[in-house]
Amino acid sequence: MSAVPTTSPTPVDTAAVGDTPPTARARRLALGVIATGMLMIILDGSIVTVAMPAMQQDLGFSPAGLSWVVNSYLIAFGSLLLLAGRLGDLVGRRRMFLAGTAVFTAASLLAGAANAPAVLIAARFLQGIGSAMASAVGLGILVTLFPGARERARAIAVFSFTGAAGASLGQVLGGVLTDALSWHWIFFINLPIGLAALAVGTAVLPRNRGLGLAAGADVVGALLVTAGLMTGIYAVVQIEHNGWISAPTLGLGALSLLLLAGFVVRQATARTPLMPLRILRSRAVVGANVVQMLMVAALFAFQFLLALHLQQVLGYGAARTGLAMLPAAVVVGAVSLGVSARLNARFGERRVLLAGLVLLTALLALLTRLPVEADYVTDLLPVMLLAAGFGLALPALTSLGMSGAGEHDAGLASGLFNTTQQIGMALGVAVLSTLAAARTDTLLAEGSTRAEALTSGHHLAFTVGTALLLTAFVTAYTLLRRRTR
Repeated sequence: MSAVPTTSPTPVDTAAVGDTPPTARARRLALGVIATGMLMIILDGSIVTVAMPAMQQDLGFSPAGLSWVVNSYLIAFGSLLLLAGRLGDLVGRRRMFLAGTAVFTAASLLAGAANAPAVLIAARFLQGIGSAMASAVGLGILVTLFPGARERARAIAVFSFTGAAGASLGQVLGGVLTDALSWHWIFFINLPIGLAALAVGTAVLPRNRGLGLAAGADVVGALLVTAGLMTGIYAVVQIEHNGWISAPTLGLGALSLLLLAGFVVRQATARTPLMPLRILRSRAVVGANVVQMLMVAALFAFQFLLALHLQQVLGYGAARTGLAMLPAAVVVGAVSLGVSARLNARFGERRVLLAGLVLLTALLALLTRLPVEADYVTDLLPVMLLAAGFGLALPALTSLGMSGAGEHDAGLASGLFNTTQQIGMALGVAVLSTLAAARTDTLLAEGSTRAEALTSGHHLAFTVGTALLLTAFVTAYTLLRRRTR
């Protein structure tokens, strides 16, 4: 049974020595637990977007304060992923996953019961912490459970499907729950899912001791990277409020770069580094993470700005918006689960990734020509079908992103891959929404109608997103030259 090649010989996983290998049934159940945990986390990230107006009206959020329902989650999630991934390698990935799921589930209960803005924002921050703990090690558990190339490809396809489907289904479910019950239930729905994942995960996830904190308990490095990422993400999500060249943006950006530079220096000199820099020697790891950051930033324009366009320009309600986006989730799921593993095995992840990026580029290019009075069947449905490119690109990209990590570093590579995903999302939020808003405001001042101004602003964001995907294609073509089997 062949394993995914690494840049250096893969060491024996001392974290698993002495443990009984899981049965095939246990591995399938473990995959289900990991996929369910990812579905819950991704679902929660998108389900909030359509419920935010109801939260604002019920809890009395100010317009600026409402954005922190998303920002507080994003800052905690994105800044802690790398640390959580490495800690998973040290204390045990099973322990980290279960602890993160427990924190996320408890925070969901607090968020659903919130009766004041401060309580909801604090609960969302705790949800971000739990999400980071669980998702940072999910891929690490998966790649050690499925060492064979073919079975790993199938497992990654399932994992990728849950992420992609959760993002789209969250908008449908968020609209339905908010309209039928109340916004509180978008959080309460996590309770049975989280408790079930904890119960089954405790029984089937493979036990591993971890390398021990002495193998990499770099407290200084942990403080530097967490503070650097948190400062940087905070600066990015505040760009829309502060502006690109304001003192807060430039000052926080400079501080973030300084902290992250200090982290890199620390990792090069520490006896037990938090992130061994050897992981960056793999061109597959570096290339896949760069491509993912660009791809996720661009696809923010599709998932979130198109949802806003449906509501603000075409007058769709929350539930109808979610249903309009549903075909994208269906084709992504069909491609991820149905054909992506076979295509990766036959043609290699690099070729499949490039094909997926071509489809996604065409998707955003079509949106740059979206008319003000768009017809769903002729103008929007073809765009939804092109989302199949995401079902091709994400499983291939995930395989490439994990291909250069040995078993000792699987949690770290998983945390790094998830970190670049969150950074890409934060950049997409800041850059594309700011450009769209600025273009809209300019046209409104010149006398355009609101629908025309919003459409033109979204066109600009879609154009920039198209450019980001073209850059991702060039990066993948250049850096990911080797075929991974």
